[in-house]
Amino acid sequence: MSAIFDQNSYGDYNSQHASQNSDNLQFFPSQYGDPSSGGYGHHQQQRSSSFPGNTMSPAPELGYGGYNPVPGAQMNSQPISWLSAFGTGGLEGEPPLLEELGINFSHIKTKSFTVLNPLRPVDRNIMDDTDLAGPLLFCLAFGTFLLLSGKQHFGYIYGVAVVGCSVLFLILNLMSPQGVDIPKTASVLGYCMLPLVMLSSVSTLFTLNGGLGYILSALAIAWCTYSSSGFFTAVLGMNDQRFLVAYPVGLFYGCFALMTVF
Repeated sequence: MSAIFDQNSYGDYNSQHASQNSDNLQFFPSQYGDPSSGGYGHHQQQRSSSFPGNTMSPAPELGYGGYNPVPGAQMNSQPISWLSAFGTGGLEGEPPLLEELGINFSHIKTKSFTVLNPLRPVDRNIMDDTDLAGPLLFCLAFGTFLLLSGKQHFGYIYGVAVVGCSVLFLILNLMSPQGVDIPKTASVLGYCMLPLVMLSSVSTLFTLNGGLGYILSALAIAWCTYSSSGFFTAVLGMNDQRFLVAYPVGLFYGCFALMTVF
């Protein structure tokens, strides 16, 4: 009898506790499952409006890849073409490819015309841009013309150019108090090689191993020597030492003239 009494009392206690829980649930009604109340979004909207001190700003718009380094900056809506990666113009806001490589055709033209007109005064600041695109182009053209005339002298051209530029670099630094660097020396010697390139182009049509060829070779050496010595004296301020500069420079160009004639 006591067991039955305990079970009945335990059942009455559970029913009373359940009724109290239901009363508590009715006292705090839930709107999450009620479709008419707007669901969870409606509850969040009421909650945010009940706190007037909520001054949080909306999330900033993110750029490409979810990261925008400049706050408030708008990304470019125009798509980037894949063809721009293979062009020489580059992307928007970036320098052209030729400028990054140090190739400036306007400077090459200006220096070439200065060599072709050696009687014109040389600007002292003409070699501030010591580009090597023009000298490499002239050396390649010189070797190509010799190859068309049946002379394969690319190795000799490279060897004489390297040894000659190094020796003249040492000589000019010993003679001038200002000094000169090796790229500027190679740039001057390479640009002033243009008359010899013209001579090598003539060798593809005529044989220079004769009287006329010797005269043309001597004129080309004198032309190159006069132009290069004018460049060096104007840049280094060695106007009183032009003949001393012209002597080793003339020997340098004489080696290339021998390649053209013989």
